[in-house]
Amino acid sequence: MAGYVIAQIDLKSKEGYKEYAEKVPTTVKNFGGEYLVRAGEFKSLEGEWKFGRNVVIKFPSYEKALEWYNSDEYKQIIDLRLSNTEGNLIIIRGV
Repeated sequence: MAGYVIAQIDLKSKEGYKEYAEKVPTTVKNFGGEYLVRAGEFKSLEGEWKFGRNVVIKFPSYEKALEWYNSDEYKQIIDLRLSNTEGNLIIIRGV
């Protein structure tokens, strides 16, 4: 079963986030991941959707998604995201 990373973020520093955005796709690809959603237009229809940027990444498995997130490769850049954004991120098992 696939694993998905789902993130909602707002940029605190667009310039600071730029380096992360340039580096993260390679880490995703190295773990078999592919972007399904990377920002884009959306319309909130129910509830509160507090963040303006949405990302969905599909990995071959839930375990592979966790492996990516916990990898040394991703650890090298995660602070670029955390210090330049505010948001939520989950990893969820798909069907």
